Amino acid sequence: MKDVLNQISGLAAGDLVVLEWHDASIGKSLSNGISGIDVPVKSWGVFIGVLGQKRKHAVLAQNAFRYSDGLFDIDYTAIPLTWTSDATVIEKAHVGAEEARVLLHSFTINEKMKEGKTSSNRCRRRQMRVRNH
Repeated sequence: MKDVLNQISGLAAGDLVVLEWHDASIGKSLSNGISGIDVPVKSWGVFIGVLGQKRKHAVLAQNAFRYSDGLFDIDYTAIPLTWTSDATVIEKAHVGAEEARVLLHSFTINEKMKEGKTSSNRCRRRQMRVRNH
C-alpha cells in the first residue's frame, strides 16, 4: 500500500495516467455467473488531484467540456486511495499545469453546487418567462 501511495504522491496534475484498483461492488462473470467482491478495474484519465476530507480519492478527468466562460464540465472517476493497487504514468504533463488547475477548479465548483442541491431547492428553480407586452 505504501508503494501505491508513493506512486500517487509522485503524480502531477495534468499527467495522463492509468490507475488500477479493486471495486467493492459485486461483480458477475459473463461466462459462469459466479458472483464475488473484489472486481479489478483499470481507469485511464488526466490526474487532477487527491481530494477528500474523510477518505482520500484520486480524481481522474476523463472528458472535459470547455465552456466559453472558461469553466469546464468534466466526466470524472474518483477512486479511493485505499482501493488503488497500481498507478502508471502514460504521459507526464499531458495537460498543461494551467489547464489542469482550471479542471480542478471546475471540478470543485461543480461538486459544491451539487452538495447545495436539495429536493426543495430543485422545486424552486424554474425557468422564468419574460412577457414583453
